[in-house]
Amino acid sequence: MKDANLGDAAYAELKDRLSRGAYKPGDKLTVRSVAETLDVSSTPARDAINRLATENALVYAGPKTVIVPILTEADLREITLIRIALEGLAAQLAVDHAKPEHIEKLREIQLNINAALEARAYERALWHNKEFHFLVYRLCGLPHLVTLIEAQWLRVGPSFYGLYPEFAEAKYGVRNHEMVIEALIDRDGGGLRAAFENDIRDGYRRLRFAVRERAEAL
Repeated sequence: MKDANLGDAAYAELKDRLSRGAYKPGDKLTVRSVAETLDVSSTPARDAINRLATENALVYAGPKTVIVPILTEADLREITLIRIALEGLAAQLAVDHAKPEHIEKLREIQLNINAALEARAYERALWHNKEFHFLVYRLCGLPHLVTLIEAQWLRVGPSFYGLYPEFAEAKYGVRNHEMVIEALIDRDGGGLRAAFENDIRDGYRRLRFAVRERAEAL
Protein backbone atom coordinates (compact mmCIF):
# COMPACT_ATOMS: atom_id res chain seq x y z
CA MET A 1 0.00 0.00 0.00
CA LYS A 2 2.88 2.33 0.78
CA ASP A 3 4.37 1.91 -2.71
CA ALA A 4 0.95 2.45 -4.28
CA ASN A 5 0.49 5.64 -2.31
CA LEU A 6 3.94 6.87 -3.36
CA GLY A 7 3.11 6.08 -6.98
CA ASP A 8 -0.16 8.01 -6.79
CA ALA A 9 1.55 10.96 -5.13
CA ALA A 10 4.36 11.00 -7.71
CA TYR A 11 1.83 10.83 -10.53
CA ALA A 12 -0.21 13.71 -9.09
CA GLU A 13 2.90 15.85 -8.54
CA LEU A 14 4.36 15.25 -12.00
CA LYS A 15 0.96 15.84 -13.60
CA ASP A 16 0.61 19.12 -11.73
CA ARG A 17 4.10 20.22 -12.76
CA LEU A 18 3.34 19.52 -16.42
CA SER A 19 0.07 21.46 -16.32
CA ARG A 20 1.79 24.45 -14.67
CA GLY A 21 4.48 24.64 -17.32
CA ALA A 22 7.37 23.37 -15.21
CA TYR A 23 8.51 21.47 -18.33
CA LYS A 24 8.74 22.76 -21.89
CA PRO A 25 7.72 21.00 -25.13
CA GLY A 26 10.50 18.67 -26.21
CA ASP A 27 12.03 18.36 -22.72
CA LYS A 28 13.41 14.91 -22.00
CA LEU A 29 12.49 13.16 -18.77
CA THR A 30 14.17 10.05 -17.40
CA VAL A 31 13.16 7.92 -14.45
CA ARG A 32 16.25 9.17 -12.62
CA SER A 33 15.56 12.85 -13.26
CA VAL A 34 11.92 12.54 -12.22
CA ALA A 35 12.85 10.58 -9.11
CA GLU A 36 15.34 13.28 -8.12
CA THR A 37 12.90 16.11 -8.81
CA LEU A 38 10.07 14.50 -6.85
CA ASP A 39 12.39 13.09 -4.16
CA VAL A 40 11.13 9.54 -4.59
CA SER A 41 12.65 6.21 -5.59
CA SER A 42 12.72 4.94 -9.17
CA THR A 43 9.59 2.75 -8.83
CA PRO A 44 7.02 5.52 -8.15
CA ALA A 45 8.82 7.76 -10.65
CA ARG A 46 8.53 5.08 -13.33
CA ASP A 47 4.88 4.50 -12.45
CA ALA A 48 4.13 8.22 -12.79
CA ILE A 49 5.86 8.40 -16.17
CA ASN A 50 4.04 5.31 -17.45
CA ARG A 51 0.64 6.62 -16.39
CA LEU A 52 1.21 10.01 -18.01
CA ALA A 53 2.49 8.34 -21.18
CA THR A 54 -0.74 6.33 -21.28
CA GLU A 55 -2.63 9.63 -21.11
CA ASN A 56 -0.45 11.02 -23.96
CA ALA A 57 0.90 13.73 -21.67
CA LEU A 58 4.36 12.23 -22.29
CA VAL A 59 5.71 10.35 -25.31
CA TYR A 60 8.36 7.62 -25.26
CA ALA A 61 11.53 8.53 -27.15
CA GLY A 62 13.43 5.44 -26.03
CA PRO A 63 13.24 2.59 -23.51
CA LYS A 64 14.19 4.82 -20.58
CA THR A 65 13.38 8.29 -21.86
CA VAL A 66 10.17 10.21 -22.51
CA ILE A 67 9.68 13.67 -23.95
CA VAL A 68 7.07 16.35 -23.42
CA PRO A 69 4.95 16.42 -26.61
CA ILE A 70 5.22 19.33 -29.03
CA LEU A 71 1.77 20.54 -30.04
CA THR A 72 0.82 21.21 -33.65
CA GLU A 73 -1.44 24.07 -34.70
CA ALA A 74 -4.29 21.58 -35.04
CA ASP A 75 -3.69 20.32 -31.49
CA LEU A 76 -3.60 23.85 -30.16
CA ARG A 77 -6.82 24.85 -31.92
CA GLU A 78 -8.65 21.79 -30.59
CA ILE A 79 -7.47 22.41 -27.03
CA THR A 80 -8.42 26.07 -27.25
CA LEU A 81 -11.96 25.36 -28.43
CA ILE A 82 -12.45 22.85 -25.62
CA ARG A 83 -10.97 25.22 -23.04
CA ILE A 84 -13.23 28.10 -24.09
CA ALA A 85 -16.30 25.89 -23.70
CA LEU A 86 -15.35 24.25 -20.40
CA GLU A 87 -13.59 27.09 -18.63
CA GLY A 88 -16.19 29.62 -19.71
CA LEU A 89 -18.92 27.43 -18.24
CA ALA A 90 -17.06 26.87 -14.98
CA ALA A 91 -16.42 30.60 -14.61
CA GLN A 92 -20.02 31.56 -15.22
CA LEU A 93 -21.24 29.03 -12.65
CA ALA A 94 -18.60 30.14 -10.14
CA VAL A 95 -19.84 33.71 -9.83
CA ASP A 96 -22.63 32.85 -7.38
CA HIS A 97 -20.23 31.09 -5.00
CA ALA A 98 -17.47 33.68 -4.78
CA LYS A 99 -16.96 35.29 -1.39
CA PRO A 100 -14.86 38.32 -0.41
CA GLU A 101 -12.06 36.07 0.80
CA HIS A 102 -11.87 34.42 -2.64
CA ILE A 103 -11.56 37.81 -4.32
CA GLU A 104 -8.87 38.87 -1.86
CA LYS A 105 -6.96 35.64 -2.55
CA LEU A 106 -7.15 36.29 -6.30
CA ARG A 107 -5.69 39.75 -5.75
CA GLU A 108 -2.86 38.21 -3.73
CA ILE A 109 -2.14 35.65 -6.46
CA GLN A 110 -2.18 38.35 -9.11
CA LEU A 111 0.40 40.36 -7.18
CA ASN A 112 2.60 37.26 -7.21
CA ILE A 113 2.09 36.91 -10.96
CA ASN A 114 2.95 40.57 -11.53
CA ALA A 115 6.12 40.31 -9.46
CA ALA A 116 7.19 37.19 -11.36
CA LEU A 117 6.57 38.87 -14.72
CA GLU A 118 8.58 41.92 -13.68
CA ALA A 119 11.44 39.63 -12.70
CA ARG A 120 11.06 37.65 -15.95
CA ALA A 121 10.58 34.58 -13.77
CA TYR A 122 8.13 33.04 -16.21
CA GLU A 123 8.07 29.59 -14.64
CA ARG A 124 6.99 31.19 -11.37
CA ALA A 125 4.37 33.29 -13.19
CA LEU A 126 2.93 30.15 -14.79
CA TRP A 127 2.83 28.42 -11.40
CA HIS A 128 0.70 31.19 -9.92
CA ASN A 129 -1.37 31.52 -13.09
CA LYS A 130 -2.84 28.07 -12.59
CA GLU A 131 -3.66 28.94 -8.99
CA PHE A 132 -5.59 31.99 -10.20
CA HIS A 133 -7.63 30.13 -12.81
CA PHE A 134 -8.47 27.08 -10.75
CA LEU A 135 -9.42 29.03 -7.65
CA VAL A 136 -12.31 30.36 -9.75
CA TYR A 137 -13.10 27.15 -11.59
CA ARG A 138 -13.40 25.10 -8.40
CA LEU A 139 -16.06 27.51 -7.16
CA CYS A 140 -18.41 26.18 -9.84
CA GLY A 141 -19.19 23.22 -7.56
CA LEU A 142 -18.81 20.65 -10.35
CA PRO A 143 -15.68 18.57 -9.65
CA HIS A 144 -15.99 16.48 -12.81
CA LEU A 145 -16.04 19.65 -14.91
CA VAL A 146 -12.86 20.79 -13.16
CA THR A 147 -11.27 17.41 -13.93
CA LEU A 148 -12.07 17.86 -17.62
CA ILE A 149 -10.48 21.30 -17.54
CA GLU A 150 -7.38 19.91 -15.83
CA ALA A 151 -7.01 17.37 -18.64
CA GLN A 152 -6.70 20.19 -21.18
CA TRP A 153 -4.20 22.07 -19.03
CA LEU A 154 -2.13 18.90 -18.86
CA ARG A 155 -1.95 18.93 -22.67
CA VAL A 156 -1.24 22.62 -23.13
CA GLY A 157 0.65 23.54 -19.94
CA PRO A 158 4.16 22.96 -21.31
CA SER A 159 3.37 25.14 -24.34
CA PHE A 160 2.58 28.13 -22.12
CA TYR A 161 6.28 29.04 -22.28
CA GLY A 162 5.56 30.20 -25.82
CA LEU A 163 3.58 33.11 -24.38
CA TYR A 164 6.70 34.86 -23.16
CA PRO A 165 8.20 37.40 -23.22
CA GLU A 166 5.59 39.06 -25.47
CA PHE A 167 2.59 38.12 -23.31
CA ALA A 168 4.29 39.62 -20.27
CA GLU A 169 5.37 42.80 -22.03
CA ALA A 170 1.91 43.45 -23.52
CA LYS A 171 0.26 42.50 -20.19
CA TYR A 172 -2.57 40.64 -21.92
CA GLY A 173 -2.98 38.21 -19.05
CA VAL A 174 -2.77 40.92 -16.40
CA ARG A 175 -5.64 42.88 -17.97
CA ASN A 176 -7.77 39.77 -18.37
CA HIS A 177 -7.21 38.81 -14.75
CA GLU A 178 -8.15 42.32 -13.64
CA MET A 179 -11.40 41.89 -15.57
CA VAL A 180 -11.98 38.60 -13.74
CA ILE A 181 -11.70 40.29 -10.36
CA GLU A 182 -13.98 43.16 -11.42
CA ALA A 183 -16.61 40.72 -12.71
CA LEU A 184 -16.55 38.79 -9.44
CA ILE A 185 -16.99 41.99 -7.45
CA ASP A 186 -19.96 42.91 -9.67
CA ARG A 187 -21.27 39.32 -9.57
CA ASP A 188 -21.39 39.47 -13.36
CA GLY A 189 -21.41 35.89 -14.63
CA GLY A 190 -21.35 36.86 -18.28
CA GLY A 191 -18.50 39.28 -17.72
CA LEU A 192 -16.55 36.65 -15.78
CA ARG A 193 -17.00 34.13 -18.57
CA ALA A 194 -15.92 36.69 -21.16
CA ALA A 195 -12.79 37.59 -19.18
CA PHE A 196 -11.57 33.99 -19.12
CA GLU A 197 -12.54 33.41 -22.74
CA ASN A 198 -10.56 36.52 -23.73
CA ASP A 199 -7.60 35.24 -21.75
CA ILE A 200 -7.70 31.90 -23.56
CA ARG A 201 -8.08 33.52 -26.98
CA ASP A 202 -5.25 35.99 -26.36
CA GLY A 203 -3.03 33.11 -25.31
CA TYR A 204 -4.03 31.06 -28.34
CA ARG A 205 -3.02 33.79 -30.77
CA ARG A 206 0.45 34.03 -29.22
CA LEU A 207 0.90 30.25 -28.89
CA ARG A 208 -0.15 29.70 -32.51
CA PHE A 209 2.56 32.14 -33.57
CA ALA A 210 5.08 30.30 -31.39
CA VAL A 211 4.15 26.98 -33.04
CA ARG A 212 4.73 28.53 -36.48
CA GLU A 213 8.07 29.98 -35.39
CA ARG A 214 9.17 26.55 -34.16
CA ALA A 215 8.09 24.90 -37.43
CA GLU A 216 9.99 27.46 -39.51
CA ALA A 217 13.12 26.99 -37.44
CA LEU A 218 13.26 23.26 -38.12
